[in-house]
Amino acid sequence: MIDALLINAGLLVLGMAMLWRIAVRIGDVSFIDAVWGGGMGVLALASLVQLGSGRGSRATLIAAMASIWAARLAWHLYARWRVHGEDPRYARMLGKARVEGRYGAAALKLVFAPQALLLFITCLPAQLGILASGDMASVGVLAQLGALLWLIGIAFEAVGDWQLNRFRADPANKGRVLDTGLWRYTRHPNYFGDACVWWGIWLAAAEAGLWVALVSAIGPVFLTFTLTRWSGKPLLEKDMAARRPGYAEYVRRTSGFIPWWPKGG
Repeated sequence: MIDALLINAGLLVLGMAMLWRIAVRIGDVSFIDAVWGGGMGVLALASLVQLGSGRGSRATLIAAMASIWAARLAWHLYARWRVHGEDPRYARMLGKARVEGRYGAAALKLVFAPQALLLFITCLPAQLGILASGDMASVGVLAQLGALLWLIGIAFEAVGDWQLNRFRADPANKGRVLDTGLWRYTRHPNYFGDACVWWGIWLAAAEAGLWVALVSAIGPVFLTFTLTRWSGKPLLEKDMAARRPGYAEYVRRTSGFIPWWPKGG
């Protein structure tokens, strides 16, 4: 198993190095968000391939959950980047380095190297769950519950993103706040869905053994922390009230993460 994880790590480093060179050439690292999702799908599939003919239904299920989620998210974020161009977050992060002529080094240090490490860690439930599910391991109760939670997460992500895209596509909504559909019950249905997906994959992986459950728990724990306390919700909502009239009131009545009925009906 250690050998398989090292191979996965090597593939990840090689892929990130190639993409870093592309980012330096075009002067934009923003596509890294699409790589974040797609990379986890690659690691899951690489783990499944390394099982060979000994793969069972549980390993196949985990790989399918990770790769389907990865493909949807990667395409969504790649398409968004192609339409909107450079992400202001990365422009601010690397702006000084660009002016000083050290954009490449800064992109590697601040974006690609950290993303590679965090991607590998977050994907541990899929990697370990697959690699520890040899000998034709079947799908049990935990894996079934994980698949159900994953399905809920995928639905929240896909529907939430679709509703947001439709809202933004209407010029009449410029400057307004989306507070209908799933966005009526949570300010971040896509982030909530993301967390559900990876807690679901973790549940399926946990069926491979207690040590897998304990070691791989760092993945969904870190992802949930990122979405709710670090670069997800806090960064996205920063200064939002100043830029969008009505957002402060939306925050007051709407759950920040877990869907719930809005205050005041």
